[in-house]
Amino acid sequence: MRWLYSVLARPAGRITVAVCLVVATAVFLATVPLHRDFFDVGVYYGTVDDWIHGDGRIYDYLKPGTHYGFTYPPFAAVSMLPMALVSWPVAVGISIALSVAASALLLHWLVGPLIRRTCRSRWFAFTVAGCLFALFEPVRDTFSFGQVNLLLVALVFTDAWLLATGRGRYAGIGIGLASAIKLTPALFILYLLITGRRRQAGVAAGTACAATLLAALIDPGASRTFWTDALWNTDRVGSLSYVSNQSLQGVLARLQPDHPSRVVWLVCVLAVLALWAYRARAAVRDGDDRAGFALTALAACLVSPVTWVHHLVWVIPALVVLTDTALRGERRERRALLAVCAVLYVILCSSVVWLWRWNSTGLGAFLGANAYVWITLGLLFVRLSPQNRPLPEASAVAGEKAGGVARRQADGAADGDDETEARREAEGEVTGGLTGGAGAGAIR
Repeated sequence: MRWLYSVLARPAGRITVAVCLVVATAVFLATVPLHRDFFDVGVYYGTVDDWIHGDGRIYDYLKPGTHYGFTYPPFAAVSMLPMALVSWPVAVGISIALSVAASALLLHWLVGPLIRRTCRSRWFAFTVAGCLFALFEPVRDTFSFGQVNLLLVALVFTDAWLLATGRGRYAGIGIGLASAIKLTPALFILYLLITGRRRQAGVAAGTACAATLLAALIDPGASRTFWTDALWNTDRVGSLSYVSNQSLQGVLARLQPDHPSRVVWLVCVLAVLALWAYRARAAVRDGDDRAGFALTALAACLVSPVTWVHHLVWVIPALVVLTDTALRGERRERRALLAVCAVLYVILCSSVVWLWRWNSTGLGAFLGANAYVWITLGLLFVRLSPQNRPLPEASAVAGEKAGGVARRQADGAADGDDETEARREAEGEVTGGLTGGAGAGAIR
């Protein structure tokens, strides 16, 4: 590894490594993974086109040659109405551009503080992070399907960013819009409520209700169909036992493909929600709202009846928080946790669950076909250190400052006012170490 460190120590070496990483990532993405041919964009585009130009109904449309149709709430179709004005290639281009923009924002919000705190060459660190992000299987599939997952995560974490930067009075709109487009993010409204942000929870709930009512005014029949029929018909989205369904319901459905127990599923959901509520409240009490949002994203994936592999972009915040926790630990703890992060990342990039696509019976299949569920559940159980845990180097600097204050006091080098100012300086250094610098995400 020394040769790599020596290469990265030089600007030319970093540029060379960065170019090689980008090229290797592009070649891999172009040749290795399954390509989904923008299947979901096709469903969105066909639905809107049939609705506007063909006088069709939103939930009657099926993509030609398949039994798949539109499965989101009516407001999602309303928000996609601009597709009726553009051609198919333009619709695909817009889908890619929006996902790229959402990815850039998420990298800036989630990974940016960590990079700014720990890396000297920030552009190189962001390049590496971007390549790792692009190789993540749920991200690959989101782009390839033309899914809305990254946009929804960005909407939700806009509110997390607002809360972290002292602009909490504006928070809630992103969560509300995401919940109106797809029901899974609605758990974040409950998160705001149980962590004492009643105003933001009200804004989120009000935004979701207003968007839903707007859709009902535009197409009352579609709203009636969705809330009374389509929402409860899980067959519209595919088989619950399909290996891509990496939720608790998917695990139970693969154990009992014909008659998965709804009672057992409900018990599992309540247990996960109880654990999530306890962990989320504890995170916020510790001043780590980013961990609270990450835990909520994990719980939402687990309790949703259907969590396809591409929905697991919601796991990314938890992996970032765990990595941040590792980097804040002592050397031995740091190495162990970083190794765990690397293993989890590799598994989530490996498409390993697809090995049991046609046969999910037996103990090996129970473990392997549900691998992403076990990872999501494990991350919910892992106790992440508070965001404000002091960095070892920050603690050392603070100790030196405090020692300097004590020496000055002993030597009588400062009068009372100077001593007070020195103590404040030392305390400020400690506080800086606790918050982890700008953008740490603690509640102000």
